[in-house]
Amino acid sequence: MNRAVAIAAAGAFLSTNTVQAQGQESTEGLAMQEARAKMMTERGKTISYTKKWDLNGLPKYQPQHKVSGTIRIWGSNYIVDGFLGGYWEAAFKKYHPDAKLDYQMKTTLAAVPSLVFGVADLGIGRKITFAEQELFERYKDRAPVEIELATGSYDMNGWQPGYGIVVHKDNPISRLSMKQLDGIFGAERLGGWEGTSWRPNWARGPEENIRTWGQLGLTGDWKDKPINVYGLTLRYHQATEISDLVLKASDKWNERLRIYANYVSAGGKLERGLNADLAKDRYGISYIAAPTSTLTGRAMPPSLKVLAIATKENGPYVPYSLETLHDRSYPLYSRIYAYTDRAPGQPMDPKVLEFLRFVLSQEGQAEVMRDGKYLPLTADVVQAQLKKLQELSK
Repeated sequence: MNRAVAIAAAGAFLSTNTVQAQGQESTEGLAMQEARAKMMTERGKTISYTKKWDLNGLPKYQPQHKVSGTIRIWGSNYIVDGFLGGYWEAAFKKYHPDAKLDYQMKTTLAAVPSLVFGVADLGIGRKITFAEQELFERYKDRAPVEIELATGSYDMNGWQPGYGIVVHKDNPISRLSMKQLDGIFGAERLGGWEGTSWRPNWARGPEENIRTWGQLGLTGDWKDKPINVYGLTLRYHQATEISDLVLKASDKWNERLRIYANYVSAGGKLERGLNADLAKDRYGISYIAAPTSTLTGRAMPPSLKVLAIATKENGPYVPYSLETLHDRSYPLYSRIYAYTDRAPGQPMDPKVLEFLRFVLSQEGQAEVMRDGKYLPLTADVVQAQLKKLQELSK
């Protein structure tokens, strides 16, 4: 554990002025950037799934406005690390041959600021953060427009994968509820809620702190064994997303959380080490993005298993799978978003509106499926997004 904590601590003070020494581990910024870029460029060429969902419930694309000129898109590199960005542009140009998509895709961190400072028409990436929302609203005095473009991937680290709750295969536990996850991953409650400004989603009392496996009904050798909680440094967006999903944005974590961060191995690859350490801990538990694989794309260690999760205490308990992520019956799924600006009382930029309508169509979601990383939206989700766009076009 000392190594994991040291790596996480070092990751908080990344320097961009030095590069990795030959044959040594590194947490230097440029070394990690180089290793990450190489990994994701190679991974972007792969197809994660070949399943073809029936998209007939989605509307076919019918152009409403002729688009010419450039749509400036900033944000997540994963759109262009794979084929999706190119697929969208080629398919869109079949209807609008005079349109051009100008992709500036280095990082999701640029998606919202690019809108604030007027260099982009669209920002694409993971869910906007509190700081990004604050930045936009301070400069614009309004909230950004948010539209879902796809569901996150199943097993592709980087492509906004869903989160699995992972334990050792010897653990008798096979399922947990969201309330139990809050009791495991959340900070210990020492008293009642009276007089406090913070009240978690599950209104959990001190008697519902979960720190031993016996509290989850295990007996025998497991009864008094502590639950060893693993996760990522709280500076990573994955920790923020799990806090939003499980702890309802309290950011109040289990006081014994073992944190991990990325580093560059002596062989020049981006590594993390969490899966390997968890695999050796019979009493451990962790949230892991793309839990069926490791950060480097290898299969999950055979000594680990992924639990079924329920939103409600009485179920249903849903396993982590390609299908349950696609239909969003599994609670810890992820999403990919587009953000744009719209002045009060004015319709949205027609070329941006037209492109978003295309992405939400059968044709646009077929390209998501063709790329084989993100998952296409269901008809219900598409209809909700189109309804939002209809209101914004007025």
